[in-house]
Amino acid sequence: MSAYLDTRVSLLATRLWRDDALDALIGAPADVLADTLARRGLPQLAADDRGRGRGRGRGQDPRSLEQRIVAQILDETRVLIRPLSGSARAFLGFWTARFEMSNVKTLLRSKMIGERPAAVLGRLTPMGAFGRLDNQALAHAEDVGELLRRLEAGPYAGIVRHARRAFDESRDPFGLDAALDRGYYEGLVLHAQPLEKTAGASFRSLIADLVDRVNLVWLLRYRFNYRLPPAEVYYLLVGSRYSLSGSRLQHLATLDSPGAVLAALPPAWQARLAGVRDIPGVFARMEHAAAEHAQQVLHSRAPAIARAFAYLILRERDLRAVRALLRGRHLGLAAGDIRQALRRDAEAP
Repeated sequence: MSAYLDTRVSLLATRLWRDDALDALIGAPADVLADTLARRGLPQLAADDRGRGRGRGRGQDPRSLEQRIVAQILDETRVLIRPLSGSARAFLGFWTARFEMSNVKTLLRSKMIGERPAAVLGRLTPMGAFGRLDNQALAHAEDVGELLRRLEAGPYAGIVRHARRAFDESRDPFGLDAALDRGYYEGLVLHAQPLEKTAGASFRSLIADLVDRVNLVWLLRYRFNYRLPPAEVYYLLVGSRYSLSGSRLQHLATLDSPGAVLAALPPAWQARLAGVRDIPGVFARMEHAAAEHAQQVLHSRAPAIARAFAYLILRERDLRAVRALLRGRHLGLAAGDIRQALRRDAEAP
């Protein structure tokens, strides 16, 4: 099974994009773009560009660009998960659940504004074989409270339970979203723990990159953009055993400026984030470092599940860049503006 997965990962890795290859497509003719996307395993993403200015063509995909990108990620995950069993299969399956949690947020918001079920169902991302929720039944829940109770009785009870309690206390939509995000990532950490022992340091380091980045960026946003008190900020962070431990995060949440937070990070982190001026810069720098590390794992002799996870991290980053490219072309943006949106280096905004 490991040999099969290693081979699949190596084949899929040839689809990853270099920055210069993306840059070359900014002003490319629609047919050239479509052919390039097809060679990279993304023929369906060129549908809008082919049909722009000609109305909806027969071959165009009616789904949104975002839905098509998620469908691509799910399709490739389905290929990689096929030979897996046990904790490795459960982990990659749960990795896709963040897309279903986005559907949950959409359903919750629709209930808050009294939207008709038919309208919201059309906006949900199809999950295919990874879907675990009955969206029809959830969309027809009477109100937010009933929707949360139904979710709490379903497969994501561990994620929803604390979020429902937080919402019952505050009726705050932001707090509900934040609690759902925290619940998802804490579930991901739990699914990763068995693999950290069997797949070793390479897999653990990928999870650590992800959780540490999420926690630091959330801490900065919640504390200084949303002005939440330290105790509430700390409550909304993911429980961590990595570089940014719980005790360190608790201390960082008490500091009174982003600069003070960055100055209180471990020395290696301060070096990594030297010169960063704002919170988007922190995210960009950390994501760049995580992508470089994922590239190292992907092209190493790490266990197959670690290489597969590294590929999925990089592929999703690639597809976000393709999305920015296509949206920029659809909107008729100047090449320089599209090029700025595509920047993926350590200094990207």
